[in-house]
Amino acid sequence: MYFLGSEHNPPHIHAIYGEDTAAFDIRTGEMMDGGFPKRAAMLVREWIDLNRDALLRMWETQEFTKLAPLE
Repeated sequence: MYFLGSEHNPPHIHAIYGEDTAAFDIRTGEMMDGGFPKRAAMLVREWIDLNRDALLRMWETQEFTKLAPLE
């Protein structure tokens, strides 16, 4: 997450998979930028779904907390 004001809205995360990078909207799970293989994007969306409230709280407070990976 980057917190650099309005140019970084909507709230989103940046993910890395091998050499691929992508940004995902926290609220919708939509891939906003970049490119991921379909399966990797699905896993990121699943993780966002499980952690949406915590991710939005981090976005609002700019205080990071550790979140568990997918099992």
